[in-house]
Amino acid sequence: MRRTFTLVAGALAGALTAGLLIGAPSTAAPAAPKPSAAAPATFTHPGVLVGTRQLDHVRGKVNSGSQPWKSAFDAMMASPYASLSRTPEPRATVECGPYSKPNHGCTDEREDALAAYTLSLAWYLTRDSRYADKAIQIMDAWSATLKEHTNSNAPLQTGWAGSSWPRAAEIIRYTYDGWPKNRIDRFAGMLRTVYLPEVINGSHSNGNWELSMMEAAVGISVFLEDKTSYDKALATFRARVPAYIYLTSDGDLPRTTPGSGLNTRDKIIKYWQGQSTFVDGLTQETCRDFTHTGYGLSAISHIAETTRLQGQDLYPEVAERLRHALGFQATYELGTAPPSWLCGGTVKRGLGPVTEVGYNALHNRLHHAMPSTQKLTEQQRPAGSNNLFVAWETLTHAENPN
Repeated sequence: MRRTFTLVAGALAGALTAGLLIGAPSTAAPAAPKPSAAAPATFTHPGVLVGTRQLDHVRGKVNSGSQPWKSAFDAMMASPYASLSRTPEPRATVECGPYSKPNHGCTDEREDALAAYTLSLAWYLTRDSRYADKAIQIMDAWSATLKEHTNSNAPLQTGWAGSSWPRAAEIIRYTYDGWPKNRIDRFAGMLRTVYLPEVINGSHSNGNWELSMMEAAVGISVFLEDKTSYDKALATFRARVPAYIYLTSDGDLPRTTPGSGLNTRDKIIKYWQGQSTFVDGLTQETCRDFTHTGYGLSAISHIAETTRLQGQDLYPEVAERLRHALGFQATYELGTAPPSWLCGGTVKRGLGPVTEVGYNALHNRLHHAMPSTQKLTEQQRPAGSNNLFVAWETLTHAENPN
């Protein structure tokens, strides 16, 4: 007879097919200890998602024509985000409803932020100042105009755009001399007054919301050198990751975040999209769709990458969950038929170009075997952009040892 929340034979077989380690069912795990302070004594710049040594490594590979970096670079430079004729489209108020309906400046803001980041990479890799100047033009246009985000998707929109802006600003501010200090200060003021208050307190919505918001909060805190916000964002992140990715060591039910209100079995199962069998690497949104799951996994990888650049590497802390989650989703993204216990036997694929950063860190640096993730990552190269907050990660992180 099947016991509720116990891994039955079908679940075990499916999980083993996915190449995952399944442990025996256990009781609920105790709450995680309160995280310690994480902010470095001195922030490293540029240090949001990419750092100087990484960028220099990429520049060498591109200049030598090595693959996959050269094809990734060519794809980036051929994209609209790298266009020197781009005209920014700033608004004083960006209004974003559910699924960006209404969409009053939502797409313009996200894509201008991605363009600024793309152009900053183009500047660093080519040393053509036109790209730096165009990135500055875009950042200046928004910092001179934007005052607020409104409607229900404001926190998520702010998280997405706010993840890209500091990546661009870090590269330009610390590797190019042409951005006047008064405009740097104005841009910093926009991040501090328009973006940071919208993301820093987190969210009890689906996990990808809070993870994307914390990515923005961490990156903004690095640019602002705001240790208090950095610590607060990482404390939220460290509570959210165990509540987003399940491990059998958590017990019969997934963990929850403080204040979530998920205090009964039924509430937790509903929050996990109706899934009642839990295995290593399942995420809170796996049974919603892989696209939103990809947003969450990408943000986890990005935050861990930034902490590594800032001197406190959180990859070892999240490695077990992240590697299982990437592998679990990759297995089904590659076409494996889901078993009946998983999402009713049907998954919505579409993970997106989100595996490169985590795969490089966990496989190439920490030496975890990740066959499914490796196959998917290599199959998707050169990874492009999801047009929200992910861009060019084969170029920046493929086989990057730095």
